[in-house]
Amino acid sequence: MSRDGSAFEGVIGDLSARFAGIEPTRFDEEVAYCLRAVVEWFRTDRASFLEFSPDMATLVNAHTWARRSGIEPNPPKATWQHFPWYFDQLQQGKDVVLGNLEAELPAAAAAEREYAARVRFRAVMTLPLAVAGKIQCVISTGDFTAPREWTPIDVTRLRIVGEILANAYDRKRRDAELRAHLDEILALRDRLQTENVSLREEVRDLHDFDEIVGQSLPIRRVLARVAQVAPTDAAVLLLGETGTGKELLARALHQRSPRNGRPFVRVNCAAIPSTLIESELFGHEKGAFTGAVATRAGRFEAAHGGSLFLDEIGELGIDVQAKLLRVLQDGTFERVGSVRTLHSDVRVIAATNRDLERAMTEGRFREDLYYRLSVFPITLPPLRARREDIPLLVWSVISRRQRDLGREITDVPKRVMQSLSAYDWPGNVRELENVIERALILSRGSTLHVEELTAGASPAAAQAGSLFSLRPLDDVDRDHIRGVLERCGWRVNGAGNAAEVLGLHPNTLRFRMKKLGITRPTPADTGVSTPPGRGRAVDRSCP
Repeated sequence: MSRDGSAFEGVIGDLSARFAGIEPTRFDEEVAYCLRAVVEWFRTDRASFLEFSPDMATLVNAHTWARRSGIEPNPPKATWQHFPWYFDQLQQGKDVVLGNLEAELPAAAAAEREYAARVRFRAVMTLPLAVAGKIQCVISTGDFTAPREWTPIDVTRLRIVGEILANAYDRKRRDAELRAHLDEILALRDRLQTENVSLREEVRDLHDFDEIVGQSLPIRRVLARVAQVAPTDAAVLLLGETGTGKELLARALHQRSPRNGRPFVRVNCAAIPSTLIESELFGHEKGAFTGAVATRAGRFEAAHGGSLFLDEIGELGIDVQAKLLRVLQDGTFERVGSVRTLHSDVRVIAATNRDLERAMTEGRFREDLYYRLSVFPITLPPLRARREDIPLLVWSVISRRQRDLGREITDVPKRVMQSLSAYDWPGNVRELENVIERALILSRGSTLHVEELTAGASPAAAQAGSLFSLRPLDDVDRDHIRGVLERCGWRVNGAGNAAEVLGLHPNTLRFRMKKLGITRPTPADTGVSTPPGRGRAVDRSCP
């Protein structure tokens, strides 16, 4: 290669073109080309590009190109302890230009002299490179064959090449930092999306009570216990029959706690298949299992800094119970498919209508988990134990639902209210809400006519002459959901359709339909025949 000035300008022009606007991912590939050009231009044996660690304590041999095999490579990583004199020069921004290492190394460079003698290093030219006023990297070339004389022009030319590399390196570094920040932002976005999805689901799943209604002594005692424990981080176990308002009480605990500015995340342990509950709680990595097409944060991450409400905790499998116990003990967990340990600061509120003590004796619930969860147990009274609250609850449901249903009720007959108060309500507040909502749908005018609900009751219930058929709550839910589906043409999704009317997430409604055995009727079920030649398969699910 010609060594006149115009030839060098050609080399620089070529290198500048290669690194101008280079994608950061191609930096490593182009560095090798550049170092080869350095070796060929200066007729040296080796050229290297090295990167300083942020604290300037370590020099990493990022790239090396040697003229032939057998040339000693730079140490992969060198520290100040390895070569103190060399490091001092570079950290001060001084060039290390030695034509004869054996003769020119000072007495203070004992480690450097020993290294040069051991690998037979004869001459070196090493230049520190600064970007934005800070030394970030180093370019170096040298000989293993014989000493040589370096000229000021050599130093200038190597510095020009080094500055091209340093600027490209800085773009790569800044791109890596931006990508890391972007990853953090995306992770935060995913977490916020998980929180928002969770919160939207919770709003849809609420039974239209945004506060606990009641003035009876049993409910006042419960609220007094809430006031005692809410300011603490103690785990709370809510006990009581189905429909007594355990979720509302959990929300009250969260709202009265120092965590009320952070998320309240609910997980219905009974509504999630056992194969997915671990992923729901702790998250999963992409490819962790079939269907895991992307990394997903779990509910513990979504609830970080806030409260996690584990409803129907008694339905958790033993294997997941063990992992939940670990989170309660030290706040750590791993996503499904990951070995990276994560930490979550979460206050756990659990609820169940099961007899957990019996479940422990039967081996279905871990004893150690029970005692972790029940630091402060609160038992919610059934509605039949606070009958004086029933009128307040009735008017609460009316006031909250009548506008959405296009009704304006101003009167509940005394006979109706007495019957409502006398009924035992096996489904508690949830059943009362369903009954009143159904009455609103069926009532016309300003008076609530609850007796119309008996129109679809069983013959035995109608014969009993009572206001309500004493049926299981599942039967009441089944009839109510089926009635709404029929009104909506069996359409689940979409504005004004069944899920929205019922105030449920579509997936929650489908789960309830499956649980209650509700399927869309076929023509055969309804007595409608299919014309010949027009037969088709019938999908008994809902859209």
